[in-house]
Amino acid sequence: MKKITLLFVFYFIISASIFAQLRAFNDIFPAISTEVRTSCFSENGNVSYHHRARGITLLANQSSGIDPLITNNVLNKNSGYVIETIKVIPVNSSGLTMLDIYNALGNIRGLKGRLYSSSTRGRPTPLFEEATRITSSTQTSAIPDPAPALSIPASETIFIRLKDANFGNTFYRAEVAPTQNGLRYSLTNYRNINYLFVTVIKQEQFTAQLYIEPIREGLLIYCIAGFDISDFASARIQIESAITKRLGVITGWASDEILKKVNR
Repeated sequence: MKKITLLFVFYFIISASIFAQLRAFNDIFPAISTEVRTSCFSENGNVSYHHRARGITLLANQSSGIDPLITNNVLNKNSGYVIETIKVIPVNSSGLTMLDIYNALGNIRGLKGRLYSSSTRGRPTPLFEEATRITSSTQTSAIPDPAPALSIPASETIFIRLKDANFGNTFYRAEVAPTQNGLRYSLTNYRNINYLFVTVIKQEQFTAQLYIEPIREGLLIYCIAGFDISDFASARIQIESAITKRLGVITGWASDEILKKVNR
């Protein structure tokens, strides 16, 4: 009985120590308004749109606790359009490790079949009909997702093919690396994204940075994406809505895969 009590006390001390090391949401976004904060904790999170011609004012600014590396990887490309999303999933993340998050994001095939709200079809529709790792940027043969890793590499580059419901086969270079108090997942198109025979986004002109950090209130998912599109495409496609839906599917996939680790 005494041994059980000591083990319980030890577990409590360790858990309290881990929780104390987690940052709170207000530590990361101290200057955020109550209205926006509430939105960040909502089901869809807080989404903001920016056009470079009108000026870009991010919530992850100099007064925030987000590493400038994350935002600068997008802003330094001088993209014409920028989308910023912040979402907090209210779960007990005190026992969640960076390795858990890394392994969760390794399940690329989990993106297949995830639904989005299609305005043209008028019903929830699978966004990615296929989702797989591929051998390299030049060899597009599908390869399986690896077994769970035992450690996190300092950095890793993988290549992904997503068969998009509207844009057909799209090809991305993903870079994963521990950053600050979490894990950064970068996604860039290394081939043109086309709609039928029209190029919507040229290669290397879409970049998204996904940053995931366990915090005291749950799991923080911060995302910033920048992109440029042709005038022809912008006049015919609601590109902000299209990109937002895709970011929503990707962040939803990430959160669901991580929650599997929390609820194991």
